Amino acid sequence: MTATELAPLVRTRGLTVRYGRTTALDSLDLDLVPGQILGLLGENGCGKTTLMKVLAGVYADYSGEATIAGHAPGPSSKALVSFLPDASFLADSARVRYCLDLYADFFADFQREKARDLIGFFGLSETSRLREMSKGMREKVQISLAMSRDARVFLLDEPISGVDPAARDVILDGILRSHSEDSLLVLATHLVHDLEPMLDGVVMMRHGKVLLAGDADDLRAEHSASLDQIFKETYR
Repeated sequence: MTATELAPLVRTRGLTVRYGRTTALDSLDLDLVPGQILGLLGENGCGKTTLMKVLAGVYADYSGEATIAGHAPGPSSKALVSFLPDASFLADSARVRYCLDLYADFFADFQREKARDLIGFFGLSETSRLREMSKGMREKVQISLAMSRDARVFLLDEPISGVDPAARDVILDGILRSHSEDSLLVLATHLVHDLEPMLDGVVMMRHGKVLLAGDADDLRAEHSASLDQIFKETYR
């Protein structure tokens, strides 16, 4: 069965969010199917983060419709979605081992051994405190936690932003290492070049709307260009 024949795992219709006079999402229609790694691409302020917050069930002041596996954002959908926000959400004083305990307490689907495997893959110690770590190391901890839930949808907001190129490669390898092929993984970013080799599809946004969306290989063939080149041309 091809991606176009699969029932959408994430669906929005007329999804709109306004912050005062600013429209963050403008009547957004999306159908995202399972079994793919999707790049949610666009400049800062295009609506990527707002969309992820709505789908994760942490922002509810919207109009229109949004569903995850048929559930509106809420307790039922949160059990299906693992969300990594773009800002650190763990206490500086916490040790990595405590973070593992915290996730095990909060999420029934948290797979501790999978998280420990990723922590080891990233070369981190479970006894280290977060305040002793670089930004890239802290990001690795948070990704280890987020990717170790048995979720159907993974939403990672700017997972490689602000870290050096070497750390980006290791982080992306870790994400691929832990990705379940039947889940939907959505990566919000503007660093298209780094992510391109792993993307099955893309959604490019501007001003709360979709500018361009489709299968990665189809878009490359149609435009005779890489996704990075298409991205730069689209936002020129």
